[in-house]
Amino acid sequence: MNESILAAARQKAAAGQRLSLEEGLALYEENDLMSLAKWARAAKERHSGRQVFYTVNRHINLTNICASGCPLCAFQVPEEDAARRGFLLSPSDLDREIAAARNIKGLAEIHIVSALHPSQPFAYYLDAVKKIRAAFPDVEINAFTPVEIVHFAKISGQSVQQVLEVLQAAGLSSLPGGGAEILVDRVRQIICPQKADTAQWLDTMERAHKLGIATNASMMYGHVETVRERFEHLLKLRELQDKTHGFRAFMLFPFHPANTQLAQEHTITPAGSWENLKMLALSRLMLDNFDHFKAFWVMLSLPIAQLALGFGADDLDGTIGEEKIIHAAGAKTGAGITREKLGAIIRETGYEPVERDASYQPARQGGEG
Repeated sequence: MNESILAAARQKAAAGQRLSLEEGLALYEENDLMSLAKWARAAKERHSGRQVFYTVNRHINLTNICASGCPLCAFQVPEEDAARRGFLLSPSDLDREIAAARNIKGLAEIHIVSALHPSQPFAYYLDAVKKIRAAFPDVEINAFTPVEIVHFAKISGQSVQQVLEVLQAAGLSSLPGGGAEILVDRVRQIICPQKADTAQWLDTMERAHKLGIATNASMMYGHVETVRERFEHLLKLRELQDKTHGFRAFMLFPFHPANTQLAQEHTITPAGSWENLKMLALSRLMLDNFDHFKAFWVMLSLPIAQLALGFGADDLDGTIGEEKIIHAAGAKTGAGITREKLGAIIRETGYEPVERDASYQPARQGGEG
């Protein structure tokens, strides 16, 4: 380890100054978790003070039948196995999902991420957005990752720009940050070779931002990437955020290897709690132009998500309801959580729970109701 680089990195992290890739790597290698926590917590408080956010949301997965066959994914089912393990929501199925969502008090967001169905037309997804928007005129529709948007462009014969414009006109509010995995094509050729590449993912996000469609960003790590490639990923996000300021929040997804082809082909040891908290703190320090960092409790577990509030996170995401994608990969967390539980978890850390809307404006204070 270059001691001069490490010394400069520590000084910059403590002062809240921008870190280079090499400085981030030096802090990673030093492995001083408590210092990273202190600096990341200070960075969090510069952006959001003593507030920690959550929202009342509902996840809807339209289908798990997928043409991409990513070795990384435990959720997808190939078309030839669809009759046994696949699902595709019909219009009446979606009506039932909407009816269930109507019963959620204070619903702020409907989150839709699905698979790349080999035969469903773009109209199927567009109609879903229109139906949800008609049912919920004021709810955020956070739907379709850049990977899905690129797929829609291919199957519709339209450009990515056109697809985004049509979805926005139908009522789409924002894009989730998924499908990024690691934004390095060497890695993507191994884990998701049939999905959008790095340039396509970034280009879709940039186009969305220019249309006024806010998005999230993410990183899924702990599989076949190197630590340097993790930091290269973070810098690509930081560079785009400097350009567009369109990312609302960042979240980390530690890879869950259960039931994946990737785990059969490679020896993968899931990241432990130390690694997850270290990467969160370092992400907060590297992404100095992101305001909000989510500790996605479904992926991390509730205890680690709560600890993450001391390592730079300021958002526990939401109540969620039913979630299928991460649970297909072996997550053992529950399907949903109450706002009261989220509020209590936040208060225990000494922070102030704030129920938020999609733009991080307070919707309800303190987790009551």
